[in-house]
Amino acid sequence: MKEFLKVFQNKNFRKLFFAGFTSMMGSIIGVTAFMFYLLDKFGEQPFYATLAELMYSLPTLAVFFIVGVLADRMDRQKIALYCDWICAGLCLLLMGAIWLDWMPLIFAILFLRSAVGKFFHPADQAMVQGVLSKEDYAIAAGLNQMVGSLFMLFGNMIAIFIYWSVGIQGAIAFDLVTYVISALLIMSMRVNEEVRLPNGLHKFKDIRVKMVWKDFTAGFVYIKQSKLLLSLIFGFFLFGIVNGGLSVLPAFIMKYKLVPDNYEQMMMWMGVVFGVSILTGSVLSSMLAKKIRLSYAIVLGLFVSGLSLGLCAIAPNVFFFFIFTGLAGISIPLINIGIGGWLPKIVDPKMMGRVQGWITPINMLSHTMTLGLIAVFFPKFLTVEMLFWVVGGCLILVGVFYMFTLPKYDTEDDENKKELQLEKIPV
Repeated sequence: MKEFLKVFQNKNFRKLFFAGFTSMMGSIIGVTAFMFYLLDKFGEQPFYATLAELMYSLPTLAVFFIVGVLADRMDRQKIALYCDWICAGLCLLLMGAIWLDWMPLIFAILFLRSAVGKFFHPADQAMVQGVLSKEDYAIAAGLNQMVGSLFMLFGNMIAIFIYWSVGIQGAIAFDLVTYVISALLIMSMRVNEEVRLPNGLHKFKDIRVKMVWKDFTAGFVYIKQSKLLLSLIFGFFLFGIVNGGLSVLPAFIMKYKLVPDNYEQMMMWMGVVFGVSILTGSVLSSMLAKKIRLSYAIVLGLFVSGLSLGLCAIAPNVFFFFIFTGLAGISIPLINIGIGGWLPKIVDPKMMGRVQGWITPINMLSHTMTLGLIAVFFPKFLTVEMLFWVVGGCLILVGVFYMFTLPKYDTEDDENKKELQLEKIPV
C-alpha cells in the first residue's frame, strides 16, 4: 500500500491515471448502455447488440497503422487532449442522431468516436514511461488493473442505472462529461518535452505516407528482434478472442438462458461480483507479483481464468455462474499485471507508440472477428455454451504456450540482455 501511495505522490502520474480512468469510462459506459437499449428495442435480433460492440472494436483496424506513429512522432499530451475534446463533441452529435432515431447515422458516429478514442491509449501509456521510473512500472500496472476492476464493479451498474433513469440520452451525456473531465486533467499536466516529444518536434505536414510506412515497419522489425515480445504478442491475438466474446456473452447468457425476465438486474449484480473479485485479485496479484516470477503469475492466471470461464457454460443457475465469474475475476489480474509490468521494461520509450501500434490492432483484429462470427452465427448455429468454451479454451491454450516460452526470459539478467537497442532500427 505504501508503494501505491508513493506512486500517487507523482502529480503527473496521478492526473494521467485519473484521466485514463475517466476517458475509459467515456468510451465504454455509453456503448454498454446502448447495448441494453438495443436488446430492449430489438430483443429478437441480438445482431444489433453485437453490432454496437463491433463499432467499439472495428475502428482499430481502420487507424492502427497511424496510431503508434503519431504517438511517437507528435506531442503525446496534445494527442490525448484532442482525443478527449473530439470525442466529447461527437457525443453531442450522437445524442442528436439518437433523437432522430436514424440507425445508420448512430452506428457511423459510434464508429468515428471509437476511432478517435483509439489514439488516446498509446499516447497515454507512452507518457507513463516518462513520468515514472522502471521500478514503478509494475505498480502502475497494478493500479491500472485496479482502474479496470473499479470500472467492472461500477460500469454496468452506472450504465444500467443511467439507462433506467434518464434513458440512452442520459448515458451519452454521461460519456460527454467524462471526456471533458479527462481533457481537463490532461491539460493541467506539466510534462517535460522529452516525455511529450521523445523523437523531437514534428508537425502534421511532416507525417507523410512514406514516414508512416517507415515507422510502422520499424515497429514490426523492433518486435521481430525480440522473441519475448513475439511470444507476448501471440497471446494478445487470443486475448482479443476472449475480450470479444466476453463483451457480449454475459448479457446473452442472462437474457437467453439463465434469467430472461430480469437479465438487466442480474447483469448489475454480476458487475458487482466480477468487479469485487477483480479488485480483490488486483490487490493480491500486486503482492504476489513480487514473490513469484512474472511468467508464473501469468500462466497461473491464464489456467485458472480459462477453466473458470469454461465452467460458466455449464452453470445451472445464476448462483454458480457468479461463483465461476468470481474465480475468473480473481485470476485475471495476474495476467494483466504480469504483462503490464513486463512490457515497459523491455520496450524503449521512443518505440512504445509503435509497439502499441502493432499490439492493439492484433488484439482488436481477433476481437472484431469474434464479434463478427457471433453476429452471423449466434444463435442459429452457435449456442452461448459453445462460446464460453471457446473463450475458456483460448485462455488455457495461451497458458500452455506461455508455460513453455516465458520462464526462460523471466530473470532480470535475461530481460536486460533481451532489451532491444534502438540504434539498430531507423527512427
